[in-house]
Amino acid sequence: MMKKGYLLILIFLSVFLNAQVNRFFYDYKYISDSTNKADVKSDVMLLDIDKNGSKYYSHEKFVADSTMKADIAKQMKSGMSANFKRSSKPGTINSTVTKKYPEYTVSFSERIGQTSYKMPEDQKPEWKILPEKEKIGEYNTQKATTNYGGRSWTAWFTTDILFQDGPYKFYGLPGLIVKIEDKTGSHVMTLIGNKKTVAASEEDTQIPGLTIIGVGGKEIEISKKQFKKAWKDYLLDPTKDMKQTMSTLPAGGTISIKNQDGKNMDVNELYKAIEKKAKEDQLKDNNKIEPDLYK
Repeated sequence: MMKKGYLLILIFLSVFLNAQVNRFFYDYKYISDSTNKADVKSDVMLLDIDKNGSKYYSHEKFVADSTMKADIAKQMKSGMSANFKRSSKPGTINSTVTKKYPEYTVSFSERIGQTSYKMPEDQKPEWKILPEKEKIGEYNTQKATTNYGGRSWTAWFTTDILFQDGPYKFYGLPGLIVKIEDKTGSHVMTLIGNKKTVAASEEDTQIPGLTIIGVGGKEIEISKKQFKKAWKDYLLDPTKDMKQTMSTLPAGGTISIKNQDGKNMDVNELYKAIEKKAKEDQLKDNNKIEPDLYK
């Protein structure tokens, strides 16, 4: 009996240790509208690193999406009617970057409209390490520069933490990137804390019989060229995804759509609202972190 107990403890410890994640918190400050530099947005980004690789994503967006998926799943299971309340939260990042070790294979996920796309990254940061050193917070750092995605970047990395990783798609320096900033000061990512945690398993909230693009739906894997085309298509018709979602409703299924004031909207009103907001967003979101991706 004791041997069996020890075996169970060893198995538990093995699973626990394998699930350990080094979580790094970055304060991401960015200017989305180049014509309004006083409007600096901020988001807390997480860089989760384990033995297999890393994942960089917005903490706020993850919590919001998880809550929405759970709510929709609950409503659909209770009847065949789902109540969608349209909302927009400025300062929330949709993109996710994953890296697989040891090759540092990078993939980038981004939402265009209501559809989430995933594509492999074929560009690698080419660094120039400089002699300048600086103390940032509790870390001793060294300077490095690179040109990436249509911007010139300056990074400060520390060999105190030997992960050759960093926020967004940046990696390949002899230590963790503590701070990185583009030449214009429009995008700045700064390490503000870290801790060890256990990787959480995300519950599958895909609703049987219903395809909800971008909410519980799967990512569509595409190339960078296809992503650029999808972006141009979205600019031409931002309601395309929503129309596709409506067409997948099961027989007898209905969707009650409410605006931010809680008032009911019909489908045509929804399409007009989507088109209006898309045009407004395009005017205000003209300073992408990686401008080459949206040309």
